[in-house]
Amino acid sequence: MLLSDEKLCEKRYTSELYEILLYDRMFLMGILFRCCQGNDLNRKRSPSATMLKGLNMGKILLLNGPNLNLLGKREPGVYGKETLDQLEQNMKALGASFETEVSCFQSNHEGELIDKLHSANEDGTQGIIFNPGAFTHYSYAIRDAVAGIQVPLIEVHISNVHAREEFRHTSVIAPAAIGQIVGLGFKGYELAFHALLDIQKGRG
Repeated sequence: MLLSDEKLCEKRYTSELYEILLYDRMFLMGILFRCCQGNDLNRKRSPSATMLKGLNMGKILLLNGPNLNLLGKREPGVYGKETLDQLEQNMKALGASFETEVSCFQSNHEGELIDKLHSANEDGTQGIIFNPGAFTHYSYAIRDAVAGIQVPLIEVHISNVHAREEFRHTSVIAPAAIGQIVGLGFKGYELAFHALLDIQKGRG
């Protein structure tokens, strides 16, 4: 049975309309898919602060020994005018710029420094910057604590100990450390920080 021209036109119009609607629906679905995919990518590119802290942030311990709480007051011609608080704040800011947590501890007591070294070996600390102060020259107990942990440690001294009194020329701790930086003021702490980051990258 042949269809009239009017019915053929109606059928063709209906078919073309259906194709247009189907195309429009697929086009909209494509836009929605791209939008959803873009949101997923954005979420991957912009992790939350919690994720950054849990997955990306390293942890470095800044450890200072006896009399370093007197920085800024004690022999400023030798140790400078900046305080321990300024040093710690500067190092925390440096750490934050590299997504690294810098925790700070200072003590005038040998046992407390040893306890801190031991705890650093268990709490995920990835590197230690240590100025042992006068303990550098005679504390075999601290030397043994440094040798007994797995965390890489760099010994730092603000002044050039090798240009001062003879008793300061010897470090019983340096042989157990991975390195020693002396005589560069607070800059020595920063150099130790960068060295520890490089060591950590090499281990990763």
